[in-house]
Amino acid sequence: MKARRVLQLLTAAATVLTVWCHVNNTKRHTFGYDGEMGPSHWADEYQQCAGKFQSPIDIEEHRVTHVRLPPLRFTGFDADPATSTLSNNGHTVMLRLNMSKMASVTGGPLRGDYSFSQLHFHWGNNDSMGSEDTINNHTFPLELHIVMYKAAYGSFDGATAHKDGLAVLAVFYEIIETENHVYKEIVEQLPSVTQPDTQALLQRPIKLASLLPETKHLYFTYNGSLTTPPCLEVVTWLEFKQPILLSHQQVDAFRSLKSAEGPMTHNFRPVQPLSGRPVWFNVADDYTAEPRQRESSAEAPSMNYILASVLVLLITAFQW
Repeated sequence: MKARRVLQLLTAAATVLTVWCHVNNTKRHTFGYDGEMGPSHWADEYQQCAGKFQSPIDIEEHRVTHVRLPPLRFTGFDADPATSTLSNNGHTVMLRLNMSKMASVTGGPLRGDYSFSQLHFHWGNNDSMGSEDTINNHTFPLELHIVMYKAAYGSFDGATAHKDGLAVLAVFYEIIETENHVYKEIVEQLPSVTQPDTQALLQRPIKLASLLPETKHLYFTYNGSLTTPPCLEVVTWLEFKQPILLSHQQVDAFRSLKSAEGPMTHNFRPVQPLSGRPVWFNVADDYTAEPRQRESSAEAPSMNYILASVLVLLITAFQW
């Protein structure tokens, strides 16, 4: 009797565990990039995906405002992480770093320090598409997002409750014939994370600085959202203008990954309406400003935002 009772309890526990795993698996894969799970349906479950200030956007260079912002200051980007873990979360391939002191960035349009959380990639079916943001309607085959959260808010989750909670450093890629050896380790480990919910340690940890373009003072910046559900509008975007060069074979390796729905040949969200938002382009760092002046300079985008918004309202009113 006791053995039968134990067996019944074990069977019941196994059933509960199976249901729990199914629910969790379903919950983790409630969006995709095709069909009924694609971007046009995200707002059915995640209302903010239908928000007014969404990302990505198309950046029209003739419409941006040129500014001189304080220099971006990168801390810990040159440090070797103890470990670098590559993972396939079913929507992208992600890299997390184990560092004694997490890398951070400040300056530019950012008020305060932003700590590194993770980085991930977006790509397309072929080399003619893949980036999420576009420039003058030009798409790139691959885009990197380095996700940072405002340190003052304590954690990534805590930061998502604030309008200035997150910053994303975005890097575009173009195709050349030769391989980029900086990305060799990442590309070689992609077969180890082909299936969703798999991960692998990189044999040679990667420095964040090596993933950034050489020219870091030329970038576009605007206020937007996460490009995946829940699409929270809490992101300051910094899009570096200089692309990094990879070979076709290196970019094509990303297309071999799989999601729960099948091959992950593409994972980019279409561009969203600008809705009157200003986009700034940092033409040169303001090295001459004193600390107090730099603080005022960092506030300039907020004033520009107000002026641009008023101008848009006036133009709209006259059009009516």
